[in-house]
Amino acid sequence: MPIAVIESLDHEGRGVTHVDGKAIFVEGALPRETVEFSSYKRKPSYEQATATAIRRASAWRTSPRCRYFGVCGGCSMQHLDPSAQAAAKQRVLEDTLWHIGRLKPETIFPAIYGPAWGYRHRARLAVRLVAKKGCVLVGFHERRSSFVADMTSCDILPPAVSALLPRLRDLVGGLSLADRLPQIEVAVGDDVTVLVVRILQPLAASDEESLRRFADAHGVQLWLQPGGPDSAYPFHPLAAPALCYRLPEFGLEIRFLPTDFTQVNHAMNRMLVRRVMTLLDPRPGERVADMFCGLGNFTLPIARRGASVFGVEGNRGLVQRAAENARLNGLAERVEYAVANLFEVTAGMLGEWGRFSKMLIDPPREGAVEVVKALGADAPRRIVYVSCNPSTLARDAAVLTHEKGYALRGAGIANMFPHTSHVESIALFERT
Repeated sequence: MPIAVIESLDHEGRGVTHVDGKAIFVEGALPRETVEFSSYKRKPSYEQATATAIRRASAWRTSPRCRYFGVCGGCSMQHLDPSAQAAAKQRVLEDTLWHIGRLKPETIFPAIYGPAWGYRHRARLAVRLVAKKGCVLVGFHERRSSFVADMTSCDILPPAVSALLPRLRDLVGGLSLADRLPQIEVAVGDDVTVLVVRILQPLAASDEESLRRFADAHGVQLWLQPGGPDSAYPFHPLAAPALCYRLPEFGLEIRFLPTDFTQVNHAMNRMLVRRVMTLLDPRPGERVADMFCGLGNFTLPIARRGASVFGVEGNRGLVQRAAENARLNGLAERVEYAVANLFEVTAGMLGEWGRFSKMLIDPPREGAVEVVKALGADAPRRIVYVSCNPSTLARDAAVLTHEKGYALRGAGIANMFPHTSHVESIALFERT
């Protein structure tokens, strides 16, 4: 087996080394370790490999807590101490800002930490009937595979949800459509846990009875999804608490549907909102834009601070629920919403929406390049950008700083997904 010293981690949490000028990306290896590795993909300029033995271990190496680590594809960094994970993600953010945007933040914000285990309040579990094994598998996909991992627990799911995995296997195995049920989506709220069961054919009467007994026995609400996400509907029990999460610091309750986008880590989301409000500093009398506002996760805290908020979102259903959340929390008079495709926004559209003192941008992985390109001479003096993709953040930051007259005052990560390579970050821009 070839041997190499690992130089760094890449954006997917793999160790990086070079052999005869070729980059080797080694899964399961950490910086400064000496490892043996085996390549599973070879290209002229790089190879992808797996560490087969650790000759000299990093001081930050730790024993993975989950017995399925290495097989299940849900986590990639359990072998690295959680505090070191945050440091590695901070380095990814800084390196990406420099290599793509040629930018260095004036200040590096302290990393935001949260619970390392039991944090994942949203999950999409794959379901597969494996005739050769005579069983049903419920869980995440195996690493680099479409197969479902043979798992009966998951340490990043809340303990009560993890305990349901073997019971869900038994449930599905007893249904008449066991081979026509491809996934179960989990949405954990503050008052109820919802399981959305994707079905490819109608349930038999016996199936319906089995599902009702399961929901009653385990204290969950079951929804059925016969088609796309919008087809999901509550099945049993119908008289269940509303699915919601709370932001106690701001006295807010935000309700959502189980197929809506929400942050998977409730504790981290509370800290993220707090950091964003500190940086944005919304005040009474100010008019603030919230781009990609979703359900109002940031819109409503901004309004609670006394500012007027204009939220924009491309999904009409989310905007409707955002407006309902504003009314629920007594903030409807401070909030205005619009439905618009922000990937096609123009300077003219921004002009029609009026002037803003400040702006929050919280886009999906594709980033917000059209939004930042559309900013004109009357653009907000301060922008807080929440990103789930360092590459698109760096691209958009380059537009803001090199073309729009902003300075990158600071940036830092929020470890929203411990044990994964996912990098969530926050950046502050101010006009110079």
